[in-house]
Amino acid sequence: MGRWLFKGLQTGIKTTHYPAQHESAPGVTPGLPLGGQCNEDQAQFLMELCPVSAFSRRERELIVDYRRCIHCFRCRRSGALAINWQSGFEWAAITGTSDEPGQQLSNTFSHSINILVVDAGDCNACLNEARQLDNPYYNMHRLGFFITPTPRQADVMLVIGPVTDHMRVPLQKAFDAMPSPKRVIAAGACALSGGVFGPSFMSGSGVRDILPVDVEVPGCPPPPLALLHGLLVAVGRKPSTGLISTIPRPPKKEVDEL
Repeated sequence: MGRWLFKGLQTGIKTTHYPAQHESAPGVTPGLPLGGQCNEDQAQFLMELCPVSAFSRRERELIVDYRRCIHCFRCRRSGALAINWQSGFEWAAITGTSDEPGQQLSNTFSHSINILVVDAGDCNACLNEARQLDNPYYNMHRLGFFITPTPRQADVMLVIGPVTDHMRVPLQKAFDAMPSPKRVIAAGACALSGGVFGPSFMSGSGVRDILPVDVEVPGCPPPPLALLHGLLVAVGRKPSTGLISTIPRPPKKEVDEL
């Protein structure tokens, strides 16, 4: 016991500094593909290469729908035609409004949020990432987020999976049992678009088919920091991002008046 305590004092606190500071440790995110200007041959190749049709073309620009990306890395490992990649993790975006417009999670509750995690047909990848939020490295308790097993005490519902037919009714019942105001976060490609499983005879095309979704977190699976960013966005402590790749454009040149 003494050696264990001494080792702990030597090691110190290893919890991530996010969101106070940006996390740059290796391995915390798989990243996402970036859109950008490309020629017709490259765009056609990447669109045919992607198994979930995450790419589309607009004029000379390649657009990425992050709701669909499953991190297969084919577009990144395609040699000379590979796409650029970003290594961030702040992917969550506000995509809708609550069923009770005008009701917000107050500042008091924004630092004491109970989260109900619902597995709506997940393959266990997203669920494993969500489990990491409780470990010492991510330690979401320091930010006021706590897991609850009952919808009657939940402020936020975190849904993962494409919503299989057998989960449609339980998901709706759990949502109805939550007190107001409440928020729904859909996390993972399956929860956002059906992923590789839906829409099909056994599952839908995401949580939005059943419930009003407030925040969406892309990824397959989304890393713990992306999920943490989604929670912070849901309670208004972090800004929303976009779910479609944006192309940075050069600023317009100012013309001096003669």
